[in-house]
Amino acid sequence: MKAQYPITSRYFVLVILFYSFLPNKVVAQSEDISEKTLRLGVIGLVHDHVSWIFNRTKKDVSIVGIVETDSKAIARYQNRYKLHDSLFFTSYEDLYNKANPEAVSAFNATKNHLEVVAFFAPKKIPIMVEKPMATTYEDALEMAVLSKKYNVPILINYETSWYESTYEAKRLVSQNRIGNLNKLVFNTGHPGPKEIGCSPEFLEWLTDPVLNGGGALTDFGCYGANISTWLLDGQTPLTVSCITKQTKPNLYPKVDDDTTIVLEYEKQQVVIQASWNWSHNRKDMQLYGAHGYINCLNGTKMIFMEKESEGEYSHTPKSIEPSQKDPFRLLYEVVHEKKIISKNSLYSIENNLIVSKILSLAHLAAQEKKTLTWDYLEKNE
Repeated sequence: MKAQYPITSRYFVLVILFYSFLPNKVVAQSEDISEKTLRLGVIGLVHDHVSWIFNRTKKDVSIVGIVETDSKAIARYQNRYKLHDSLFFTSYEDLYNKANPEAVSAFNATKNHLEVVAFFAPKKIPIMVEKPMATTYEDALEMAVLSKKYNVPILINYETSWYESTYEAKRLVSQNRIGNLNKLVFNTGHPGPKEIGCSPEFLEWLTDPVLNGGGALTDFGCYGANISTWLLDGQTPLTVSCITKQTKPNLYPKVDDDTTIVLEYEKQQVVIQASWNWSHNRKDMQLYGAHGYINCLNGTKMIFMEKESEGEYSHTPKSIEPSQKDPFRLLYEVVHEKKIISKNSLYSIENNLIVSKILSLAHLAAQEKKTLTWDYLEKNE
């Protein structure tokens, strides 16, 4: 089977910039595998998030093969992490037949997530893809069908799923510490993928409307859709509104670089501000209740107010489980410990089908310049 995708590349978020200062060492290669190690196949080097697995120091996951055809990406990662030629394959079939992976993690263009699932799901190989799940709701539905048909887990990985503040926010909301939740605001993005130094291979597909599904809308709009769906226990919005802009058409001529999505629920409103035009890197959220609010500044810093009369104060989130903090540990537990991903998990297919539909409706709402109902896609098939 030939490599069926133009794998290309993405941006360095602050975590990756931090990781760049760590020792250039791969966790483990195929010659150093213990019985309790997850044999992981890496699909693609054109998503800059792939550095997360290369810089991981725990030895419960071993990279047994990498599928990539982009010579520049291969050369860069070989040089940085001292990867042996024997780790590289040009097709999914060669990886599967020669490296015997127990799971695969996809770091290719979002549009190619479906083909990864189509190849590995029938072979009962669990799959983790980088956010978002797919470029279209139709592709996401097809991935879900394959997962169910072959009874194979598919996980969707978001950086914010590792944040202590994400889980602490839900705990405080569930305890009714701020009163009935009524408004959720998400601010996600950075100054721009070119501005922050994303690799050329990442930029090639990240700024392509087909391979990425859009610009800032899909790249960062997915975070707010994912977390709000989780916080609201899988509710779906009544309506979706969206405004997209091109503030830097000279840099990003094919896609939006600034997007605002508004989701209306029966009792809540969600505002998602996704942009490649922020003055700084940010993934923060504000949750407003009847008498208080929670401001998650980043993964570990929070501002909390229960009542205005008592004022706001800094709040330290509780620690979280290793499988919440580390997506590769979670994948290990899914494979070796038969951990079940709950339907309302941040990583779940069920959650991310809703995310995919929100993003697809947001695209259409921006194009048609009107608010769309949740059943709009079905009514217009």
